Amino acid sequence: MSSPTSGRFGPGGPSRRTVLQLSAVTAGALLAGAGLAGPAEAAGPAPRLTEDPFRLGVASGEPTEDGFVLWTRLAPQPLALDGHGGMPRAAYDVEWEVAEDEGFRRVVRRGRSVAVPELAHAVHPQVNGLRPGRQYFYRFRAAGHLSPAGRVRTAPSARSGGGAFSFATASCQAWYHGYFSAYRGMVADDPDVVFFLGDYVYEYGITSANLWRKNAALGTGHDTETNTLAQYRVRYGLTKSDPDLQAAHAAAAWVLTPDDHEVQNDYADETSYYGLGAADFRLRRAVGYRAYYENTPLPLSALAHGPDARFYRRLTYGPLAEVHVLDSRQYRDSKPANAAAQADPARTLLGTSQERWLYSGLRRSRARWNLLAQQVAVMKVTDSRIDQWDGYPAARQRLLDVLAEPGTSPAVVLTGDTHRSIAGDLLADFARPDSKIVGSELVGTSIASDGDGSATDTYAPDWLQHPWAKFYDGRRGYVLGRVTDTELTADYRAVPYVEADADAEAITLVRFTTEAANPGLQKAS
Repeated sequence: MSSPTSGRFGPGGPSRRTVLQLSAVTAGALLAGAGLAGPAEAAGPAPRLTEDPFRLGVASGEPTEDGFVLWTRLAPQPLALDGHGGMPRAAYDVEWEVAEDEGFRRVVRRGRSVAVPELAHAVHPQVNGLRPGRQYFYRFRAAGHLSPAGRVRTAPSARSGGGAFSFATASCQAWYHGYFSAYRGMVADDPDVVFFLGDYVYEYGITSANLWRKNAALGTGHDTETNTLAQYRVRYGLTKSDPDLQAAHAAAAWVLTPDDHEVQNDYADETSYYGLGAADFRLRRAVGYRAYYENTPLPLSALAHGPDARFYRRLTYGPLAEVHVLDSRQYRDSKPANAAAQADPARTLLGTSQERWLYSGLRRSRARWNLLAQQVAVMKVTDSRIDQWDGYPAARQRLLDVLAEPGTSPAVVLTGDTHRSIAGDLLADFARPDSKIVGSELVGTSIASDGDGSATDTYAPDWLQHPWAKFYDGRRGYVLGRVTDTELTADYRAVPYVEADADAEAITLVRFTTEAANPGLQKAS
């Protein structure tokens, strides 16, 4: 809970007692909805914090033309196995301020949030009333400790003309598979916004067999699969302890959407494929979604109510782009039993309501570009890839039909999941390779998942057999993009290794452009 103020750093707004009462109501509703109802955790007087509570850094997200969400989580001991990050079971005031300069001499917004144990002492203050297309700096203070500063840029005004904005995409950061050195390159590239497309954490137990991050220090308690709220919180604490991830969060606003590993591999709606019954899986999804919210700069609308959370949403980048953020896990039909079931025209990846919302937004958008930020590959690969849009061919065709409609702004799909860099075009009908191009897809590789990788591998032929696939590479990295009124440019950036240490430097593998007036990817010379 937060309250904006206009006074000096700290006081103002509703009383602390009022905010605490509201926080308890929110947390209590969340506990009840998750099937975790019971007495609220005791929140007595707040003891003094002798250790730095900002060990997980700071972050911002959801940029609009007049503001953004800020985030931090108080956790002096992020790997404490009870999931409370070394914090007492007490509420703490967290003051925040936003300035126009790095030295915080021109502070333009101040406020106070209350960090409560029921939400892992995380805060998500919403800041508004700022100027569009401007860079700001922010920081927090709690219990006498000052956080590192972060920087964030508001989105351009819808009334602005032309201009440009830059973005990066990232996904799939299994901490135990390697260092997050790709983020060093991303920070140096200085994008305006980062789209994180799923698999922020992984649920698997960490053992000597899958700990490929050399010389990594790991204590006890991480060798079993995450299943409880405490275990998920600890896994986020481990992942977010990476200094390059913290630097990337502090350098730009992030827009996040989950894939499967934030809960469990390959899940579909309320179906687990790994031995959990429906009731047990609903509880697991509830705690997985709750920990996801607690540890990322998501908007309040994404706070889970039991096993349900609203992750799909829409952001506007001035007249340049409408960004449609999708959720391809929570509403999808289960894996098909056979080819006939796979071809069922009623099958859906997004669910009926989200499909209607997406198609309406695509048709109504007056922005120059439609960007779809989502998880799994849209372009056709093989019918055996049933976890991707290949497993939902009728739903894919419905999407392609909307993208092909006259008047729909050109579309570029931003995708994660595959742990490979793949670029390709979207056809009006993949059964007819000569059909018109209705959009393009930029599939980003992983930050660390699957370890070092290589330029090519055994999966390459599955993709490169198709004329619509333009590029394939199996190393780790990210996509760096730039959007203007006339074209979108995408650089595929990669690091040569992630397992040995965190010092690998990012290089550009290839650059593609697509013109607003002429759909289709073209390799830059």
